[in-house]
Amino acid sequence: MAPGQIARQEFDYVRHGTVNFAVAMAVHDGSMRGWCLDRNNSRHLCPVLAQLFSQLKCARKIHLIWDGGPSHGSGYTREFLRQYQGRVRVLFTPAHASWLNQGELLLRAFAARYLHRGHWRSRQQLIDHLTQAAREYDQAFAHPFTWLWTRRDLRRWVAKKAHGLR
Repeated sequence: MAPGQIARQEFDYVRHGTVNFAVAMAVHDGSMRGWCLDRNNSRHLCPVLAQLFSQLKCARKIHLIWDGGPSHGSGYTREFLRQYQGRVRVLFTPAHASWLNQGELLLRAFAARYLHRGHWRSRQQLIDHLTQAAREYDQAFAHPFTWLWTRRDLRRWVAKKAHGLR
């Protein structure tokens, strides 16, 4: 890179594997908890969920807000979540609506700050970086999240916008 020039990637760039980074965000304090999964599938996700739920034993209700990823809606995951019925509520965002999911927004901001233009010599080095960066994020940037819009607000907004379309 040089001032005034477009950023580019050299032809000999080597990927050292990928990391599936799953994140849970606590809206009360804005902190995040991250896990590096070997694969993005139900068999790797469900043990992480069990660990998360055991850490949140005092929580009366846990809301999982997910996109439509295959590991989220699979039969294996649905069967796993049956044992938490009543305590865990799963909500799916509509397709192409990641802007509704605060976890997705958190990941986007996290990636921009901690991953953009990064270079790691191994998959393990990236995992170590993610672990350290998540700790730093919690100390430096985490803050409570307050959702201000209610369903009533949304209905009013939709009615107002729909009126102009007729």
